[in-house]
This record gives sequence, C-alpha cells and structure tokens, in this order.
Amino acid sequence: MDNDQAADVAVPGSKRFHAALAASFIIVLVWSVIRPYDLFTWFLEILPAAAGLVVLLLTYRRFRFSNLAYFLMWVEAIILVIGGHYTYAEMPLFNWMRDAFELSRNHYDRVGHFAQGFVPAIVARELLVRTSPLKPGKWLITLVICICLAISAAYELGEWLAAVLTGTRADAFLGTQGDVWDTQWDMLLAFIGAITAQLVLSRFHDRSIEKTA
Repeated sequence: MDNDQAADVAVPGSKRFHAALAASFIIVLVWSVIRPYDLFTWFLEILPAAAGLVVLLLTYRRFRFSNLAYFLMWVEAIILVIGGHYTYAEMPLFNWMRDAFELSRNHYDRVGHFAQGFVPAIVARELLVRTSPLKPGKWLITLVICICLAISAAYELGEWLAAVLTGTRADAFLGTQGDVWDTQWDMLLAFIGAITAQLVLSRFHDRSIEKTA
C-alpha cells in the first residue's frame, strides 16, 4: 500500500472532502470575477489563491496535506477571493461594522493579514514536521514564526512593487486607507496569527497529521 492509499484508509472520504473544498473555491472564484470592484485589483488579490490551487493540484499525489491544513488553506483562499471582488477596503460586512461601531476603518484587511500568519503557520509546521528532523518544540515554533514573517514581508514587497510599476492603479490593492503604519500593522497581525495558530491548534494538528502521513 503506497502513501496515498494509506492516507485514504486513515481518513475515509478525504478525497471527497478535498474535492468539495476545491469545487467550492472555484465556485466562489467564478462569482468573484462577476462585476468586481476593479478587475486589475481582483487579479492581484486572487493571484496567490489561484497559484496555490495549481501547486496543490500538481503535488497532490506526491504530498497530501492533512485535512486541517487543506481546510485552513481553503479559508484563506476564500478571504482572498472575497477581498478581490470587493477590495479589502470596501468589503460590505466590514463597512457595516465600521459604521455601526464607529471604527476608524474597514478592518477586513486586518482579518486577511491575521490569516496570512495563521494559515501558513499550520502549512509550514506540517511541511517541517513531515519532511525534516524537526519535532514539535521551541525550535519548530520559532522557525514557523520566521517563515510566516518572511511570507508577510514578501507580500508587502509585492504590494510595493505593484505600486511602483502601476502607480495609482494599485491603490485599491495596497488598501492602506490612509494609515501610514498599515504595512507594520499587517506584519504584526501575521506575527500574532502565526503564534495563535501554534498555541491553539498544535495538538489537533498533530493528530490530523497522524491520520494522514
């Protein structure tokens, strides 16, 4: 029995679960491109999610993540796609929250950057646990946090590059909403997300990995 067959025996129905996640993501992706706020911004926002789906499909037979990791990746992909449709500064539910609670801004982008640390933390943790000598402990936690901060920094550099190359066309993609410290807030929230994911989900993640690997 190969690794893929063992994974399917350990987690009955896992392929159906994964297919449901992929199909529902594609449905939301198609919805998001129908009359988006701005097509160029939509493309920039959904690009990481679409690229991630391609990578997961290409590597599915060789390396299958735990159901927990796939579910969290799906959640982050949906956050990105919704942000692409409305932009992060104009997401209607968070506009309502801003007005109802007299907040200073639409905080949907804060949710997105928290997820940008929370979800990659579980993905990076799983890759390290399953493909390296690292075991759960302080060094694993530290390295996962560093990886998540690197991802967050790379994303901020990508936003900067888009702004340099396209000028004001990237304003909605940047989504600073007038906050000069927006980049620092984004990275801080990714940092908090990476720590939170490991504190809250590590034991559950370990069990999910045992069923898959």
